[in-house]
Amino acid sequence: MPLDASFVGHTYPTSEIYEVGRAKIREFAESVGDDHPMYRDAAVAAAAGHPDVIAPPTFPIILFSHYSMADIVNDPKLGVDYGRLVHGDMGFQYARPVHAGDRLTVTTHIAAIDTRMGNDFLSLRAEIDTEDGERVVTATAQLVIRAEDA
Repeated sequence: MPLDASFVGHTYPTSEIYEVGRAKIREFAESVGDDHPMYRDAAVAAAAGHPDVIAPPTFPIILFSHYSMADIVNDPKLGVDYGRLVHGDMGFQYARPVHAGDRLTVTTHIAAIDTRMGNDFLSLRAEIDTEDGERVVTATAQLVIRAEDA
């Protein structure tokens, strides 16, 4: 059954606070094979003008996966079948880097729902802000929910 297009424009409640830690940044950098010293060494990051180590550019996928994906998958009215979901596209627009010590929230918006050849295309926008409301990054994603007979 196709997703309900009336959900376009829907905004989910802002997430709880996610505190970005140095260890999480280091672990993420290691997992993607990026050994840049600003992800591990606070002195190197400070010399570049940052208050602490910074996160690799794709780090916000952690917040997107934990909060935005949970919002849509756990919404029975939207009706996303996780077993048929494929991650189609992802992008990040930065206002500034993510730093260790940031306390971030995520607000997820449904930007578009399209159906093509029986597949639903769900476009999301996730606004990642500090707890004080400073925009850090906007993540966009397109998810494909494959047709039941695919």
